[in-house]
Order: sequence, then C-alpha cells, then structure tokens
Amino acid sequence: MPQHPDRVWRLQGATNFRDLGGYPGQGGRPLRWRKLFRSDHLGGLTAADQAVLADLGLTRTYDFRGVAERAATPYELPGVTQHSLAIEPSVVQGMQALVAAGDSLDVPRVVGLMQDLYRGLINDQAHHFAALFEGLLQAEAPLVMHCTAGKDRTGVAVALILLALGVPRDLVLQDYLLTNQFYQHPPLPQSEIPAEVLAVLWRVQAGFLDAALQALDADQGGIDRYLRQRLGLGQSALDALAQRYLQPA
Repeated sequence: MPQHPDRVWRLQGATNFRDLGGYPGQGGRPLRWRKLFRSDHLGGLTAADQAVLADLGLTRTYDFRGVAERAATPYELPGVTQHSLAIEPSVVQGMQALVAAGDSLDVPRVVGLMQDLYRGLINDQAHHFAALFEGLLQAEAPLVMHCTAGKDRTGVAVALILLALGVPRDLVLQDYLLTNQFYQHPPLPQSEIPAEVLAVLWRVQAGFLDAALQALDADQGGIDRYLRQRLGLGQSALDALAQRYLQPA
C-alpha cells in the first residue's frame, strides 16, 4: 500500500484523521495529496489542531453523524463550512431490540448487525452519497469527511470515492482497515455488554466492508451502475472527478 509520512495526521483531539492521497487510480494515476481527508469527529480539536487544519487549507467538512451525535460534540472551525449529511446510527437500536426480545448480545449477532448496517448504507443512503459527490465536483478546496469514529459511515463514503476514482478494491480495503491501527475510542462507561462485543463496535473488520461491496454487486449491479443510476454520475462527471482528484498522467 502506498505509504507517505503525511497520510496520518497526529492530532490531539482526533485520532483517525487521514489523507487519501497517493493511492493509484485510473490509469495508475495517484490521488492528489492534501485534497481529500477522512476523520473521526472534530468536536475535540485543540487550538493547535485547528491551526494544523487551517494550514492544510480545509474549507469544508461533510459530517455523517446523526442529529444527537452532532449536538453532543459540536464544533466550529474558522473559515470552514459544515455540510450535514446525517445518517442516524442504527446498530445500538438493533442491539436494544435483541435484548428486548430476550436474545443475548454475542459477537456473531453484533457482527451481523454491523454487516446489516453496511448493506443499508449502500442500499438506503445513496441520496447522502450523491450529495457528497455533488460537493466533490463543486469546488476544489480540500475537504474532510467524518462521522463519530470515522470508520463505518465515513468508511463506506470513502470506499465509494476511491472506487469511483479507479482505486483497486484491495487498496480500498487496506485504507479502510487502517482505522484499527489509529482510532482510539473514548473511555467507555461501565457496561454489562461483554468486552468482545464492544470490540466489534469500536473496530472495523474486512467482512463489514465486504458486506457493502456485496450489496453494490448483488443489489445494485456493480459500482459503475451504482454511480450512474443511484448517485447520478455520468461519464462527464466521473471524468471531472478524476481530473480534480487524480494527479496528471
């Protein structure tokens, strides 16, 4: 996988802030550096962190957190416009439903809920991803996409962008799995939920993204059809996307 000293930015208030530059796209052309970033939420950034982001030239954020999540950890960054593409979290509700039905919260059940989440992101949230791509095409200024942990909703959004730019699936998966190396979840309150179940919630697994990719292929007819029919991206839009975010040949 392409390595670069600037892929992961060591911020004090966010642990999963990463640059998508360098991955090989269409025709082997790598993604431009310092254009597209992904992150966990930005509500804990320090003044020093904010200065780093200002130096990167960030002017836009795309926030996939739900309404309550945004209210719990809001942020304001000078000169940065926030775009809310709210996707409400569903896994916790699924876990509560299992408990209410008298089922135990074990690893296989929660893995299944996570896979359902990823399939649902592809099949049910295309309108939010379409809005994201519209933003990608409207301006060239650097942007960051994030949710709470920067792993699930953000992970699927980033996967779609990388695939649209021609990045091979094995590298898309490798970028996705970097969350396990860098993301540090906040201290967790005392809970009756087993530690191994919590680990499923706070980490990523290849099988989660595979569920999204399987939904792309089996339910949506493949990435090309999904981009065209569900996200409204014709060939001219895809060419413009490549022109903007891939380095020249």
